[in-house]
Amino acid sequence: MMTTPTPSATSLQHVADETRFREQVLSELEVLYRVARRLTRDANDAEDLVQETLLRAYRAFDRFDGRHPRAWLLTILRNRFYTEAKRARPDLLDEEVSQRLPAHGADGRGEGTEEAALAGELDPVVRAALAALSPKHRAVIALVDLDGLSYQEAADLLEVPAGTVMSRLHRARSKVRARLAAHGIEGVTR
Repeated sequence: MMTTPTPSATSLQHVADETRFREQVLSELEVLYRVARRLTRDANDAEDLVQETLLRAYRAFDRFDGRHPRAWLLTILRNRFYTEAKRARPDLLDEEVSQRLPAHGADGRGEGTEEAALAGELDPVVRAALAALSPKHRAVIALVDLDGLSYQEAADLLEVPAGTVMSRLHRARSKVRARLAAHGIEGVTR
C-alpha cells in the first residue's frame, strides 16, 4: 500500500511565508514603481530598482514583523537607490546626491509623476505654479498629492521627520493656491 508523504513543517511554513509575502508585499507594487520612477527618472531603471527591492524584501521577509509593509519596502527601495547613486557619483556629497538625483535623470530630464504633471497633464497655470516651487516643496507635493503616500511614508523616503513633510506640504500648497488666485483661479482647497 502506498502512502502519501505528509508535508513537513518547514515546507508548510515556506508556503505560509510565500502567501504572506504575496499579500503584504506584492500589493504595494504600484506605489513602489511610482516612487522608483520618480527617483530614477527612467522606466527601465525604475523596474530594475523595484525588482532589486522585491528580491531584497523576499530575502529578508523572515525578519519582517509584518507591520507597515509599505514603509518597510520604501525604505529598502530608498536605500538601494542611494547606494547605487553613490556608486555612480562617488564625488558628490550625500546631501547633493539626495538633492540632485531625484530632480534630474541622466539626460537632465525628469520622467516621474511630478514631471508628467509639469509636462502636460495639468492646466498650464497649475504646471507653472508647481514649477515655481523649490525642489523640496515640489517633492512633497508629488509624493503626497500625486503619488498618494502618507506623510510618514514621504518622510521616510525623503529622510526627514513627518512634521517637516507636513510643513513643507502646507507651504507648497499655500504657494500654489496664491499663484492660482493671482491668475483668477479660486476655490482650490486641500
